[in-house]
Amino acid sequence: MILKKDNYSYISFYNALIHEGYKDLAALLHSGIPVISSSNGGKDSVGGITSYVKTVLCEGGVPQRPVVFVTRKELVNAIRQNLFKLNGEAGWVVIYGMAGCGKSVLAAEAVRDHFFLDGCFPGGVHWVSVGKQDKSGLLMKLQNLCTRLDQDESFSQRLPLNIEEAKDRLRILMLRKHPRSLLILDDIWDPWVLKAFDSQCQILLTTRDKSVTDSVMGPKYVVSVESGLGKEKGLEILSLFVSMKKADLPEQAHSIIKECKGSPLVVSLIGALLRDFPNRWDYYLRQLQNKQFKRIRKSSSYDYEALDEAMSISVEMLREDIKDYYTDLSILQKDVKVPTKVLCILWDMETEEVEDILQEFVNKSLLFCDRNGKSFSYYLHDLQVDFLIEKNRNQLQDLHKKIITQFQKHYQPHTLSPDQEDCMYWYNFLAYHMASANMHKELCALMFSLDWIKAKTELVGPAHLIHEFVEYRHILDEKDCAVCENFQEFLSLNGHLLGRQPFPNIVQLGLCEPETSEVYQQAKLQAKQEVDHGVLYLEWINKKNIKNLSRLVVRPHTDAVYHACFSEDGQRIASCGVDKTLQVFKAETGEKLLEIKAHEDEVLCCAFSTDDRFIATCSVDKKVKIWNSMTGELVHIYDEHSEQVNCCHFTNNSHYLLLATASSDCFLKLWDLNQKECRNTMFGHTNSVNHCRFSPDDKLLASCSADGTLKLWDVKSANERKSINVKQFFLNSEEPQEDMEVIVKCCSWSADGARIMVAAKNKIFLFDIHTSGLLAEIHTVHHGTIQYCDFSLQNHLAVVALSQCCVELWNMDSCLKVADCRGHLSWVHCVMFSPDGSSFLTSSDDQTIRVRNTEIFILGIDVYNDCPGGILSMASCLLFLASDAVCCISVLLEGCAFTKHIHGSYWKLFFPPGLCLGLKSQYYILV
Repeated sequence: MILKKDNYSYISFYNALIHEGYKDLAALLHSGIPVISSSNGGKDSVGGITSYVKTVLCEGGVPQRPVVFVTRKELVNAIRQNLFKLNGEAGWVVIYGMAGCGKSVLAAEAVRDHFFLDGCFPGGVHWVSVGKQDKSGLLMKLQNLCTRLDQDESFSQRLPLNIEEAKDRLRILMLRKHPRSLLILDDIWDPWVLKAFDSQCQILLTTRDKSVTDSVMGPKYVVSVESGLGKEKGLEILSLFVSMKKADLPEQAHSIIKECKGSPLVVSLIGALLRDFPNRWDYYLRQLQNKQFKRIRKSSSYDYEALDEAMSISVEMLREDIKDYYTDLSILQKDVKVPTKVLCILWDMETEEVEDILQEFVNKSLLFCDRNGKSFSYYLHDLQVDFLIEKNRNQLQDLHKKIITQFQKHYQPHTLSPDQEDCMYWYNFLAYHMASANMHKELCALMFSLDWIKAKTELVGPAHLIHEFVEYRHILDEKDCAVCENFQEFLSLNGHLLGRQPFPNIVQLGLCEPETSEVYQQAKLQAKQEVDHGVLYLEWINKKNIKNLSRLVVRPHTDAVYHACFSEDGQRIASCGVDKTLQVFKAETGEKLLEIKAHEDEVLCCAFSTDDRFIATCSVDKKVKIWNSMTGELVHIYDEHSEQVNCCHFTNNSHYLLLATASSDCFLKLWDLNQKECRNTMFGHTNSVNHCRFSPDDKLLASCSADGTLKLWDVKSANERKSINVKQFFLNSEEPQEDMEVIVKCCSWSADGARIMVAAKNKIFLFDIHTSGLLAEIHTVHHGTIQYCDFSLQNHLAVVALSQCCVELWNMDSCLKVADCRGHLSWVHCVMFSPDGSSFLTSSDDQTIRVRNTEIFILGIDVYNDCPGGILSMASCLLFLASDAVCCISVLLEGCAFTKHIHGSYWKLFFPPGLCLGLKSQYYILV
């Protein structure tokens, strides 16, 4: 009934609820109250603020809105709802958060509402900026407040002489003269200061230390303010400062928001500076990245002119006996949650003592705490990490050395147990602390230890270790460049095994390395020691016969290669990556044909047109470019996407070329190369679109998104045809759907267009296009994710790139793995079959592109998947699969196989328990 009437009826109903005591119900209606002119004043021309509101807030000393202001409705409503809960009774609403998060602005905004003031606080609002105070300063604040509340001097003609007298007078004034008013205390630091304002009235306060209210009585409601604005709000502030549309802001604006995690203080300081110096985007971004906080300084409505001032004031207020403990946190990395046990080791204290110290930091907004069951983990905001690093730069090496020394007192690296609370932290960051402490000898001893390799890969897989070898290569090479190469290559070539369950015998894998390798030497030493305890290990002498199965290995780029693709005739390969270039070279020899400085930022994808005349590229710079594939001439530039463009793909019919692009702006676009503007935009995804592919007949376009869905679009009409929720296949009863993040990475069509393969997390799904039914589900790896996949248009094979730096071939008809392909030293970003399916390429973070012959891996072999190595069936003889099919061994040490003659039959052996084997042959097994 109310909804059918006008705005005044809604407001009347709201006010009736307030006055009849139904404030909880009124709170639910508050966000929908229409803003109209008041009977005692007209509406303000900006923001709908009535003259009544302006008068009340001005009389109460409430600060005006900042020059640049953006709304934060959810937080403002949360504050108002908590004030509603006081229901006219004495109590406290606490706005709590770290420096510069906008607490004061939110407190002022919460009372900047006509109906809220009129309904809840008709007696007015009284604002007191408190800050850090000594006793004389506090007395002055109380005297000024009492004077404001008793302007007609009806209670006393003299000021209170001490804090106790001022406290008593304040209580009487609030009770008798201002019974339905709100007292706002801004920036409270100390409990004893707050106690002086405890006048048994309704109080709203802002603070960095939520424990300040422990000293006062009455109901308390806390509103926690996140440390940062969202990306869009941050960009809105910058756009208002520099008088530009959000869409027109330079890329540096996005980087500034990302770098400061949307801190309102930082964004406002930089925005104010840019208003005066609009050409300094790069300069202020660089200062932020280099942690030069003193150079980000500007007089503003904030209490602090520079970020370092706002951060340091909180640290200075810590007790002297715990300041050094906060300094110790300078060694923590961004976005890393540290278990309590790690800090117990660092400080050599009991858990309870450590938790008490950390809770003080948490209370003062200097640290954040996550609770997981009975255990706690702690982390710093990025700006706090930057501040501590800059403040304690000269001590950092000693601080890192301290944590390593403490670790060595309590643990041996490879003896850490997975059930220890701090186990994962040490496995992930021990090498980082050693490198930062300049403890090169200890770092090399750790990284060149087969025991450490085994312990860490068994728990977290090989990818992080490979990353550390790349990260600290400059240190490890100083010790021994060859040894570093040995271990990195061992991890890369065996990553597909080290990421599996059950975990393989790493000593046996080490024995497969060349005899000159340090990995082999350590493995053999361990094998000899364990033989005395009845453990069987095998070694063979024909290691030199192992062949490199890559047909071509090229290094055309100076950094990671994100994407590579064959031309339609299979004669050329185009590639792109971090170095911002497009490279074109011969697929057979690797001879370079073109090198183009293609974009202003990383190039994420490239694609040949079906007639091979054009190459499309797309980039983080939001642009799509079309190039002449023979001359390198730029043909078109398309710039209608508002975020980075992740993928581009041409139609399969050369008579009518269309290009599809997928972007992080959630949209797909279709481009006609004969037109300058986008032909169609496809709406429907709710998160970044990562990949797109035309069906073989070009009637449908498939798209994959971080929203967990695969969508099929009608190319002619640009309408959504179907949507498949891939996310549902990862859900379990214990995890709500909204908490699960499933990024659908990529998709690929079968040759007949009846099926589509989709990759997400560590699984491959095969769907029927007509029914949307799931035909197959393949679980690839235990640790790691799928980076890319491609369906051969000539047969039933699929090639899959994994985060363990390896590639797998799968038979999609039988859903069985055909082979593992190793060789890359880092993540593999892209895999793709040649148009005729005879070969496939892989591109990697290690700057290389490898081309392999498909036939080597699948030559007339049926595959069974009851062994981690795979078992090949050839002429009724079982052979354990190895990449070269010359000499191979079961990963579980159940058997081995080898060739008797280069073109002869395969021999097989199985190992009975406790049996030591020997063999008279040109190949022999050494135990």
